[in-house]
Amino acid sequence: MSTAAAPVRSATRRMSTLDRWLPLWIGLAMIAGLLLGRFIPGVSTVLAHLEVGGISVPIALGLLVMMYPVLAKVRYDRVAAVTGDKKLLISSLVLNWLIGPALMFVLAWTFLPDLPEYRTGLIIVGLARCIAMVIIWNDLACGDREAAAVLVAINSVFQVVAFALLGWFYLTVLPAWLGFDTQGLEISVGQIALNVLIFLGVPLLTGFASRWIGERRKGRDWYEERFLPKIGPWALYGLLFTIVLLFALQGEQVTSRPLDVVRIALPLLVYFAVMWFIGLFTGRALGLGYARSSTLAFTAAGNNFELAIAVAIGTFGAASGQALAGVVGPLIEVPILVGLVYVSLWAARAWFHTDPYTNERMPS
Repeated sequence: MSTAAAPVRSATRRMSTLDRWLPLWIGLAMIAGLLLGRFIPGVSTVLAHLEVGGISVPIALGLLVMMYPVLAKVRYDRVAAVTGDKKLLISSLVLNWLIGPALMFVLAWTFLPDLPEYRTGLIIVGLARCIAMVIIWNDLACGDREAAAVLVAINSVFQVVAFALLGWFYLTVLPAWLGFDTQGLEISVGQIALNVLIFLGVPLLTGFASRWIGERRKGRDWYEERFLPKIGPWALYGLLFTIVLLFALQGEQVTSRPLDVVRIALPLLVYFAVMWFIGLFTGRALGLGYARSSTLAFTAAGNNFELAIAVAIGTFGAASGQALAGVVGPLIEVPILVGLVYVSLWAARAWFHTDPYTNERMPS
């Protein structure tokens, strides 16, 4: 989609005070979570037991609060234009289901050849493509909301179909071919489908219903100028709440095993950065324009940490190295992708010659 054909964004999309100070709020949320998990007895135990079907209820609540305002902003009448963009859809599928898992496999074996538990946990993270938190990174970077909704929905379908198959291939078949150690992976399609239903289906349905009902009763102007600004900040409140819980849940493990965390973090840092840059440059090379290139980059770099953690715990146990690797995933992903939001906004002007807030071309 050319920038000329892209929907013009209002200047009101410029970063609010809350958005501009986001790195500070996230840093404080991370510290608060670590302190809670480390120094308040029983917090992590209580959080670990608040699960239904392997899904943490408090974290699910935080993610739903985070995703709803963003999905309520999507103009669903424009989604059809995204589904016709074959370059965007095909490149997203290739990045998410071919390049992403393969890259994580290579990085896990390169950085952690002597630590099979952590290595397996990282490979599981690489297989769980993002269907939740990527929505907010894309929105902060002024990506294409409609494109993000479509790509996340497509990833969710592939996740149900392909996750277990790819897990078998990358943990059993491929290592055996290469003469490496093998690991088994037990995961049901039902568990993956439940994860997708909760973390995508519920907020997508409520977001669509809000727009449909709001526009039907009050009109689009009221909905976008009065309703959306009121619910908008809740996306970041949900994000910060989720971050506090994630760090509190594993605060003791993270702070008591810092060297292990560093070993796990290094391949993750490389993974998130490489996948994001591949996505952005692919979009630019295909002429997708800034908004859709940014969306392609963030949907390629993000991962479904809830699914990865649930699979690692369900298969190997809550105290396993695989589970710790799964937990470290979002702890590294959050600050890295926040940083990439700012890189993306800079790249909009420097590489695409586009104002990210209006999606209009700037003078060369």
